[in-house]
Amino acid sequence: MTAIASPLSDTSVEAMSPDAFRQALLAKGDYYHIHHPYQVDMAAGRATPEQLRGWVANRFYYQINIPQKDAALLANCPDAATRRRWIQRLLDHDGHDDDGGGIEAWLTLGEAVGLSRDELWSQEHVLPGVRFAVDAYLNFVRRADWREAAISSLTELFAPEAHKSRLDTWPTHYPWIDEAGYGYFRKRLKEARRDVDHGLEVALAVCTTRAAQERALEILQFKLDVLWSMLDAMTLAYQLERPPYHTVTDQRVYHRGLS
Repeated sequence: MTAIASPLSDTSVEAMSPDAFRQALLAKGDYYHIHHPYQVDMAAGRATPEQLRGWVANRFYYQINIPQKDAALLANCPDAATRRRWIQRLLDHDGHDDDGGGIEAWLTLGEAVGLSRDELWSQEHVLPGVRFAVDAYLNFVRRADWREAAISSLTELFAPEAHKSRLDTWPTHYPWIDEAGYGYFRKRLKEARRDVDHGLEVALAVCTTRAAQERALEILQFKLDVLWSMLDAMTLAYQLERPPYHTVTDQRVYHRGLS
């Protein structure tokens, strides 16, 4: 793998050691969306059924865009060895052979919290703020150098903690949720750890200057911003009861995507 040619031009600052760079990436976990008040409330048992369903429905839009994101990265990647490894992520979500995939598992979660598959696929609950954030992430990956796109996936460093928290707390706090719905979180516990190893490998291999390392940290912060902004939109709609256009209508008039 060749190093990233960062747009940051200052080469006078010495690069961080690989271990220091890894620690700097891990420190970004302080801003992971598991710390957002919306997620904190879900973990503490304070979420209402409507708030849980709102989260599941809006997060579904993120889930169905993950394979498109990974396909875009693959399309931009000239390295066959990387493509052979990265394509597993796409299969993990779309499914293959006897594995229904992450999208199917999320549909099961939707049913477990009281949403129909048709509701989820219709995207009728997807808030504009969520759509804009997810679309920004997908568009970044489509345009970015594949190595920078790979670095944007490093929020997976922190994902196992989130999945484990849901598995530990939701069954106690929300006994009305069908146990079958937790399959996605169990599935991703293993997959996310594997993906993190590869993502870190890429970041450490290509970010060999201080400028490239700072660029990587900025990219990771952008992805954290995407995830946090999604929850900000849900907070307005489901906790503060101020969904889009609430002052003029109680209908979900917001768009569902433009071709």
